[in-house]
Amino acid sequence: MKGRRIAIKRIYEPPARDDGQRVLVDRLWPRGIRKEDAALDAWLKDIAPTSELRKWFGHDPTRFDTFSERYRRELDENSAAVEELRELIGKGDVTLLYAAHDERCNQARVLADYMEKHRS
Repeated sequence: MKGRRIAIKRIYEPPARDDGQRVLVDRLWPRGIRKEDAALDAWLKDIAPTSELRKWFGHDPTRFDTFSERYRRELDENSAAVEELRELIGKGDVTLLYAAHDERCNQARVLADYMEKHRS
């Protein structure tokens, strides 16, 4: 996994040549996106925050630090999904796609940071 790029991007942005593998990391399918237009290589629903955590967070920036801590704990306990993403990253550059409006406070940013810190 060393040297592989992990990027994040809103799924509403058009695909780009340098995206590498495009991986949706939301539990729910994004509104207004047709599956055939998403240009996905994978949809990893199981690596997304649990529905309970996602609903608690509610994209409230004041809850982002606590959300991040809780989501990291969920990832620590979700070895199968983390390993699936690790395998994809091992094959080349990956862009984690998310639907949230906030480009700073979203689960893809937490996940990218988590994967960077847990490179093997």
